[in-house]
Amino acid sequence: MTATVRQPLGLKLYRGLSRAAEPVASLALKRRLRAGKEDPDRVGERQGLAGRERPEGELLWVHGASVGESLSVIPLVRRLQDARPGCSFLVTTGTVTSARLMAERLPERAFHQYVPLDHPDFVARFLDHWRPDGAIFVESEFWPNLILAARERLRWMALVNGRISPRSFEDWKRQPNAIKYILSSFDVIIAQDRQNAERLAALSAKDVATLGNLKNAAPPLPADADEFIALRDAVGARPVWLAASTHPGEEETVIAAHDLLRADFPDLLTIIAPRHPQRGGDVAALAQGRALARRSAGETITPHTAVYIADTLGELGLFYRLGEIAFVGGALTPKGGHNPLEPARLGSAILHGPHIFNFTETYADIRAVGGAALVRNERELTTAVKRLLADDVTRRSIADAAKAAAEKSAERVLVDICDALNATMPLPAPTGPSV
Repeated sequence: MTATVRQPLGLKLYRGLSRAAEPVASLALKRRLRAGKEDPDRVGERQGLAGRERPEGELLWVHGASVGESLSVIPLVRRLQDARPGCSFLVTTGTVTSARLMAERLPERAFHQYVPLDHPDFVARFLDHWRPDGAIFVESEFWPNLILAARERLRWMALVNGRISPRSFEDWKRQPNAIKYILSSFDVIIAQDRQNAERLAALSAKDVATLGNLKNAAPPLPADADEFIALRDAVGARPVWLAASTHPGEEETVIAAHDLLRADFPDLLTIIAPRHPQRGGDVAALAQGRALARRSAGETITPHTAVYIADTLGELGLFYRLGEIAFVGGALTPKGGHNPLEPARLGSAILHGPHIFNFTETYADIRAVGGAALVRNERELTTAVKRLLADDVTRRSIADAAKAAAEKSAERVLVDICDALNATMPLPAPTGPSV
């Protein structure tokens, strides 16, 4: 435990310097507000100012950084609630999109707050108000002030679905004492796959369990039924495919593939949903000269629209439902890939690039049953999309295989993770249905 180990000098310096940097933190928050990255009505929460009263009784804090993590938190909270009916759940995230999803989907006795920025005073305010009895951190946000201050006050902490990218692993290896001290804050560490377990074990010098990716248990992405009907009617019988969660350097490949595909499918509609919707203008500039429409501008799909830019927040579920072919971005460039289970649950045949280290085992499971295909460049992407557009049987077979793989692992992962947490959590013993 951290109480018996001397804190490394580098961490002491970080914590001291971050305390002196309050004006910088406040300025950064103002800039994020102007950029639309913060909620103006709740910005105080980012400074540790609570947006509501603490509920009475036991309180478990669950933190997931952004949309993907927060969606995987929902079934975890529901399952833990079943076993602990007297416990309330504080769920924190750091993005506007994830906050909206939490408002719509969290169950009773669970509520959302924004996580404070990693400033000692902001963190102290947060912990003073909420006084959580335990905490579950999901995935890979290792903010020293937040974690170490929590460790000083909480009875129990767990890292669930732990992930550390190869690049971050190399960075932390240059600060071995600091990351070992931070990770010693967790009583339980559960990695999302074997590769991450090996990296986390090497950095923490602790036993790290591997029980599967918690994102396997996340519910399907939501979609507004009326909006879906409107989009489906606008597309009609046209061939359509989706490039989802794309990053700079990928849209160029997608647009080049679109141009090649139009030779065989002249009425093709290509939908591009950039990972960061504020990049919609950049994507539009890349696609100049083609018949464009941007969702953020209120522009609709017409029979002449060739490229539709889905640059809005929280609507990816709409477009995975609309297109039966999905290229999942973040993998043609070395970002590590994005979650293929999201399109798998919604009936899409999946294409992806080679850089998938964030979801290595997930992709391996899906590809083992023929539910996804690898593409490395515009020619391979064009060939794969062309094949799927031309062959309904193959497209449906790939999509069905991906969906079956996602559903098979969901319940097993959730049960195993909740069992492991309940076995070590020093809150009142579970009294509800067995998990």
